[in-house]
Amino acid sequence: MNSKIEKFEDLIVWQEAMNVAEEVYILLKDCKDFGFKDQIQRASVSVPSNIAEGFDRQTNKEFIQFLFIAKGSCSEVRTQIYLSIRLKYILKEQGEILLEQTRKISSMLYKLIKTRKDKF
Repeated sequence: MNSKIEKFEDLIVWQEAMNVAEEVYILLKDCKDFGFKDQIQRASVSVPSNIAEGFDRQTNKEFIQFLFIAKGSCSEVRTQIYLSIRLKYILKEQGEILLEQTRKISSMLYKLIKTRKDKF
């Protein structure tokens, strides 16, 4: 499983972030709190979008900058998931799964940032 990363779609962290964004859309499709729904959807889409945009930038420094933005958006999503659970917009069990996925993505982003800083 040491295949070469040639495009952002090859990054596992991008794939995981896409899964979270999709799940956010599915779980909140019937939510009537449109302001909240819009905010969490935008934040969830921001994570894979910034990974993709950074990947296709010209320099390693720019890529790292976009990975930090993605990491920040991931924390924003996690905060909004906590609120979703508290407001009962999503079931606690569903929220716990999403929280764990966002923790995993954040960790993956941290490791990717560290690798990009140390080796490129």
